[in-house]
Amino acid sequence: MILALDGSSVDGSAYRYVTDLAEDSPSWLDALVSFWSTYGLGLFAVLMLLGWWRARRESPGAALAALAVPVVVVVAYGVDLGLKLLVREDRPCRSLRVATLEACPAPGDWSFPSNHAAIAAAAGVALFFVSRRLGTVAIVAAGVMAASRVWVGAHYPHDIAAGVLVGTLVATAMTTALRRLPDVSGHPLVASRLGALLLAPRLVKSG
Repeated sequence: MILALDGSSVDGSAYRYVTDLAEDSPSWLDALVSFWSTYGLGLFAVLMLLGWWRARRESPGAALAALAVPVVVVVAYGVDLGLKLLVREDRPCRSLRVATLEACPAPGDWSFPSNHAAIAAAAGVALFFVSRRLGTVAIVAAGVMAASRVWVGAHYPHDIAAGVLVGTLVATAMTTALRRLPDVSGHPLVASRLGALLLAPRLVKSG
């Protein structure tokens, strides 16, 4: 049986510094950070939808790249989850027994790497390949998401760094591979009923 690892020796002091800072901060700030930490991933879904809506007005290739963003995120989540099960690091709230803004997860809900950080980073990088403007917004939001997970006490800083790395590497590899695919503009799928996913209806008709 693999024993769960204790990450407190890596950056436990930095984690305590952040959680102490959160404990001494105004309640409105803690509430805002907690809300973002819990529900902020929804923003990335909105950005993905917006990215696809805009991309289908450009070209089928751009729309395909936008449709691939959720797939990239799911793959990054899967890789991150696999690492969690392999490393099995206890949550810092269990190892250090500190008071945190977020309720301490149940035993077996491992800490390394951070799923939130991996998902946010993957979405941000993949969206950047679709739209630099939306990607920049997503990357900034991913940074705030990553920081918030330490603030609420859910993760050590190294959990966050590893999650960001996982999301970035997966998104970069997959989007780079996608860009090497042949142009799909002349593919029969574009003229089919599913063509609206790759090109705005008025553009399909004019084409």
